[in-house]
Amino acid sequence: MPGTVTSVFLDACRRRPVPWTPVWFMRQAGRSLPEYRALRREGSILDVIRHPELAAEITLQPVRRYGVDAAILYSDIVAPVAAVGFGIDVVPGVGPVAEQPFTRPADLARLRELEPPEDLPWVAETVRLLVGELEVPLIGFAGAPFTVASYLVEGRPSRDHLRTKALMYEDPATWHALVDRLAAIAVASLQSQLEAGAAAVQVFDSWVGALDPDDYRRHVLPATARIFSALQDWGAPMILFGVGAGGLLDAFAETGADVIGVDWRVPLDVARARLGPAPALQGNLDPAVCAAGWEPTAAKARDVLDRVGGAPGHVFNLGHGVLPGTDPAVLERLVELVHEETRERGETGGPGVPGGTPA
Repeated sequence: MPGTVTSVFLDACRRRPVPWTPVWFMRQAGRSLPEYRALRREGSILDVIRHPELAAEITLQPVRRYGVDAAILYSDIVAPVAAVGFGIDVVPGVGPVAEQPFTRPADLARLRELEPPEDLPWVAETVRLLVGELEVPLIGFAGAPFTVASYLVEGRPSRDHLRTKALMYEDPATWHALVDRLAAIAVASLQSQLEAGAAAVQVFDSWVGALDPDDYRRHVLPATARIFSALQDWGAPMILFGVGAGGLLDAFAETGADVIGVDWRVPLDVARARLGPAPALQGNLDPAVCAAGWEPTAAKARDVLDRVGGAPGHVFNLGHGVLPGTDPAVLERLVELVHEETRERGETGGPGVPGGTPA
C-alpha cells in the first residue's frame, strides 16, 4: 500500500520528527524551467499528458534540477472531466475553457462516472513509470469540487465567479448534485493514481477563496470531505490547498485532510495557532518573492522557518505555484537553504530516514 512508503516528506505530512524540513514546489516544472520549454509540445496540456513518457519526463525535470523531497504528477485538474466527455479543454494562455458551460440540471448527464482504466489509462501509466524512476514520493492530485465546478459553470477562468455563485444560491439542489458528481470523479481519479503507486495526494481548490466560511461549510465542504473520507483507508497523506482561503482554514481542517496548504497571506504561526497541533501545514513563501531574486527570497524563507519554530508537521512550499520567469537558480538555492538550515538548527530533530537526500 502507498501508506507504507517512508520518506522525509511523508513523515512530515504525518507530523513525525524529521531530520530536515522537506521541500517541494507547486507547479514545479511550470513555465520556469528551460528544459521544460524545450520539451513541451504546442497545444493543450491535455494532449501532452496522453504521452506517458513525455509526462513522466516533465515530472522528473524539477526533481533532478532542484533536489526536492517529493514530485508532483504533471497533469491538469480538468483532465478527468474532459475524459468523461463534458467538453472542456485547456487553452494555452487562457486556461480551462468549456464551449458549452454547465447551466441546468440536464447538464449533469454530461458528467458520467469516471472509469480511469478506459478514460485515463495514460495517467496511471505515467504514475507507474515515475514510481520506477523516482527516489522520492510521487504526489497525485485532483481538482476540488468547487474549483472544477467553477470552470464548468463559468466556461473559463473567472475573477468574480458570478455564474457559479448564482447557481449555488438559486438552485442549490443542482449545485449539490454537481459538486457531488465532481467529488466522485475526483475520488475515482485519485484512487487510480494511488493504485498505480502515488504515495500522497493533493486536492487543489484554487478558487475557493471566493467563498465565505458559511457558504463553504454549507455548499462545498460536504463534497470535499467526501473525497478525503473515501481515500482514508489508503493510508497515504492527503493535502488540501486553496488560494486566498485564509478565512477558510478552520473549515479546511473539518474536511479530513491530513495537511493544509497555506498561501502566503496567512503567516504559518497564525495558521498553527488557529488549527492547533494537527493537521500538518504546507507552505508558504510568496512565489513573487522568488521572482525578485535571491536576497529577498532567503530572508522571507528564513521568516517562514522561524514562524514554524521547528515544530513537527511542516512541508516547505510556496504559497502558490512557481511563477513564469522565476530563475531556476533561486529555487535551487532555496531548497539548499531549507535543507541545510533546518538540519543545522536541529529543530525538526529525529534520526535520518530513508527515501530522500537533501540537495
